[in-house]
Amino acid sequence: MLMTLIQKEMMHHILSVRFIVLLLMCLLLIPLTLTINYRSYRQNLIDYQETVKLDNSEEITVNTNMELKPELEFSKLYLKPTPLGVFANGLGDALPSYLGMTRNGITQGPPALVSTSLFYLLGHLDFLFLVGTVFSLLALLFTFDAVAGEREAGTLRITLANALPRDLFLWSKLIGGYIVFIIPFLVSFLFGLLLLVSQGFPLGESDIFPRVLSLTLVSMIYIAVFFLIGTVISTYLDNSKTALIIAFTVWVFAVLIIPRVGFITAKFIAPTQTSQSIYLEKTAIRENFNDEVREKRGEIQTEYWKDRPSPSIQEQVNASSEIDKQLAPVEAEYRQKYNDSANEIDRRYNREQARQESVAETLSRISPTSSLIYLTTNLTRTGKAKRTNYFEAGERYFNSLHAELFSKIRDYIPVRIMNPKDNIQLTPPPLVETPTLGETFRQSLVDVLLLCFFAVVLTTVAFLKFFRSDI
Repeated sequence: MLMTLIQKEMMHHILSVRFIVLLLMCLLLIPLTLTINYRSYRQNLIDYQETVKLDNSEEITVNTNMELKPELEFSKLYLKPTPLGVFANGLGDALPSYLGMTRNGITQGPPALVSTSLFYLLGHLDFLFLVGTVFSLLALLFTFDAVAGEREAGTLRITLANALPRDLFLWSKLIGGYIVFIIPFLVSFLFGLLLLVSQGFPLGESDIFPRVLSLTLVSMIYIAVFFLIGTVISTYLDNSKTALIIAFTVWVFAVLIIPRVGFITAKFIAPTQTSQSIYLEKTAIRENFNDEVREKRGEIQTEYWKDRPSPSIQEQVNASSEIDKQLAPVEAEYRQKYNDSANEIDRRYNREQARQESVAETLSRISPTSSLIYLTTNLTRTGKAKRTNYFEAGERYFNSLHAELFSKIRDYIPVRIMNPKDNIQLTPPPLVETPTLGETFRQSLVDVLLLCFFAVVLTTVAFLKFFRSDI
């Protein structure tokens, strides 16, 4: 009996206008979006390779006796685009294009979004947007009248008068509608993948195919959640027009408002400084320490020369070496003070950032759309995990340069003599670590559980309400 009801429900949807709209949108949007984004990825990859090749064409050697400004960028760590970005752009265009290594700390290059066309004023179109926004709305349109429409037409009373169990009736509505919806979605997605492979997309790689498969399963669960939301609305209302209005209102809040309101609210609950203000604060501290060291050097020089009114050239050379020896402990002390102050500023900034993001993520996860975004961008390596690994790689690179170069540069040398023994060859930038699929799911476990939780709770609510309803 259940199979007969499912077939009846499937035919009802297939013969409707909404199925034609779904089919056209799937066949048009998904393959076209994937193809366009893959072409953009290939161009970005070429630009990245050319930039890195040009930047690393010559080995950089620095002499610690040179007059080097604290804001000078000695080396750069560039952000490599990921092929999985064709499915979800995520933070790809918002992250800095490179991290510059300076004595004052790490500077950030302009994000790709700054140099792109006005197209980005209208938003970015990718697979994540289609699933999270377009297909979630279509899922509600498929189910808003699943029960309310039949109750309004009077067919629900006739159907259940034949001793048909209510659970079978509701299961047929859910399963039949979901199958009709998901098959065109999967077929068009498969067609889009075939187009990508024909253009050179590395789908067969061991670290890409499982992520694409996981992305497909996550998308199916998310669509199922909105199917259940529409069904719950339909079981609570008797009028299909009212159900449509309520369903659209729920979609607006769940997809468009709640994910953004969470981050806006977090800025008031847990405010933080900007990265630029942090950089300027550390620059000011360095300048203050430099002034103090220069003043201390002047005091040592005055004390040294007060009994030597007319020194010879050789005496001046010897004096410079002696003054440097007396000043060395002072320089070491002030350098340590600067490092302690800079590290404290960084720790404070990181704590503020982590708290603000934690509050924002918690508030935004009220909506299943936020969980989809967090999980999908982590699967495609364009989300929070990529940003964290990128900045951690920059920190490690900065620390290595500080140990081998920055800590040896002196700003207080009156006569600079280029000694070849003071030449230091800079270490090349490291690779940004990429988490495995297992690590990605461990990082996104909350979002996986939330999507499953939404599905289970909504299914339970729909059945409880339908069992208790008067037909």
